[in-house]
Amino acid sequence: MKLRSAKKPSRLSASLPAFFLISPVHALIISMIFAPVMYVAWLSLTKSSFGQAPVFVGFENYVKVLSDPYFWRSLRNTVVVVLIVVHLELLIGLGIALLFASGVPFRPFMLAAVLAPYAVSEISAVVMWRYLFDHDVGFATQFLAFLGLPDLEWSVNPTHGLILVALLSIWLHLPFTFVILYAARLAIPKDLYEAAGVDGASPFQQFKRITLPLLMPAMLIAMLFRYIFAFRLFSEIWLMTGGGPARQTEVLAVYLYLEAFRYNAFGEAAATGWLLVVASLILAMWYLRRLYKEMFATYA
Repeated sequence: MKLRSAKKPSRLSASLPAFFLISPVHALIISMIFAPVMYVAWLSLTKSSFGQAPVFVGFENYVKVLSDPYFWRSLRNTVVVVLIVVHLELLIGLGIALLFASGVPFRPFMLAAVLAPYAVSEISAVVMWRYLFDHDVGFATQFLAFLGLPDLEWSVNPTHGLILVALLSIWLHLPFTFVILYAARLAIPKDLYEAAGVDGASPFQQFKRITLPLLMPAMLIAMLFRYIFAFRLFSEIWLMTGGGPARQTEVLAVYLYLEAFRYNAFGEAAATGWLLVVASLILAMWYLRRLYKEMFATYA
């Protein structure tokens, strides 16, 4: 007499325990990320303000924002600052990472000095830099005068203001880029450099043929994250120049803040937020595609 085989559980019933285990994470993502994103998307299609019920207006907010010259000026300032900050920070971080990997004296103290800016709050950093570049008593201003260089008139000259904000952002976030590149450099096996040295490769050839290709994924990741962070630049501009003079140093995050909390135009502010996302994706598209090819397409 044959025994009836036990019925195998269905795929759905077998996956239920795993679903219940990960459901808190899904609920957190939906409530903290997806739902606010959808609400902002809906808000961008309405006319809304304090004490006013939202009224659906379609894409009127996007047309109004895109026809505002202050928006295009803030977009231009954002792109310029982001390009300067991200690429200059990457070059400096790469140089410091290679210097540390080659060996520097007093490495623990030097590491502490390089990583120290990341422990400083943005407000404290802005106050410190405002004092350093003060037109009358600033140490940096006096040092520039000692070298025979003109001082940065950041409070009245928009170009100088954006330069100072870019330098401040690089100083604040350089440890982030440095840590990623330094860790990636230490992960490269020393045998590759020993074999290249035996073959007669010069230090520049070793950097070009070994270091740079193997560091490329880490460099792309660092640049992608810095693009995301730099596009949200707000505290440095707001505390340093306030977007002035005459809104000449305004960036997209400051423009969005003014639309939402000074002019109480929530619909235009929400539309600006979505335009900010689109602009950042367009600017980072090349890096996203290159990162995909470096990390995923090879194993597809």
